[in-house]
Amino acid sequence: MTETRDLSIDLPSDHEITMSRTFDAPRDLVFAAHTQAEHLKRWWGRGNPLDVEIDFRVGGHYRNVEHAPDGNDYAFRGEFREIVVPERIVQTFEFEGMPGHVAVETVVFTEQSGRTVVTTTTRFDTTEERDGMVESGMAQGASESYAALDRYLATLR
Repeated sequence: MTETRDLSIDLPSDHEITMSRTFDAPRDLVFAAHTQAEHLKRWWGRGNPLDVEIDFRVGGHYRNVEHAPDGNDYAFRGEFREIVVPERIVQTFEFEGMPGHVAVETVVFTEQSGRTVVTTTTRFDTTEERDGMVESGMAQGASESYAALDRYLATLR
């Protein structure tokens, strides 16, 4: 579909979006940055101030509230369905501003020569929901969040 600087985005089916990005950090660290509140607060939500609630276990829930510069708050929530440390996370994803539209995300962490490739496949119930996500500015938001993660990881190495 498109490439946004370092982020590759594809539409592999009528119900899916796949995003992939490589980070110059080991897999354990990138996995921790995705699963621990103290790390998530530093990059998720494009690096804007963030409230994070996370119970990282199968059946546990998360909720992230981004406090955007425009003065609005954007809340997202979900439940962890599968966790294989440090390889894979399957979770639901719901934007609270559009309740009832719950997607399922599979995040895979692959280490290659000390670098980590993060590949996220998000599956929607309908093509319309997938297309709505694409049209929402998702690519720009994901690109900004991953750029913030890249900057943050550099401070941890």
